[in-house]
Amino acid sequence: MENDQLQQLVEEISLTHFNKPFLHKAYFNRRLRTTGGRYMINSSNIEINYHCYEEHGINEIINIIKHELCHYHLHLEGKGYQHRDADFKNLMKKVGAPRFCKALSIYRERKDVEHIYQCIECNMKYKRKRKVNTQKYRCGICRGSLKKLY
Repeated sequence: MENDQLQQLVEEISLTHFNKPFLHKAYFNRRLRTTGGRYMINSSNIEINYHCYEEHGINEIINIIKHELCHYHLHLEGKGYQHRDADFKNLMKKVGAPRFCKALSIYRERKDVEHIYQCIECNMKYKRKRKVNTQKYRCGICRGSLKKLY
């Protein structure tokens, strides 16, 4: 699916489910990682995570579009468009939009990565999710140098 096909799909969903036209741009953003899509308040454009389309297919994209269109139409009408607002919750229930999208497996796997470091002096071990620059950081107990175990 390309951006022009996505634009047509968003316009079609807006007319059929909301009975209002979508007058801005919708496009894929391949850099999105933690969200299925987002409504840009300043420009009123909608970005969709392309990885959701690749992994979950067109039905998940339709659900994401419905969710983002709820933000879009409520914001333009001056009503409560945030997740906590009653207007938003009611509109989502009315059009059948989900609150969350399905999680992407490619990003779920990365959270399990653990890096283990050990102090050369006192043998204290440190578990970290992110890599540590062993040239810059020292042991918090004895100020000794760190080495990466795995």
